[in-house]
Amino acid sequence: MSDDERNDEAALLPRLRVIEEQSLDSRATAYAQLHDELKGRLEGGDSLPSNA
Repeated sequence: MSDDERNDEAALLPRLRVIEEQSLDSRATAYAQLHDELKGRLEGGDSLPSNA
């Protein structure tokens, strides 16, 4: 695991805690935004050129 991956993981946990403390409506919106962000990161990784 790279340092960037560890930093991303460390930043995610506090963000999830903040989301969990919100009202249900706000929580749903925040989780949807987080989902879209993570999906974009994962799909963006698929488009990186391979050096193989």
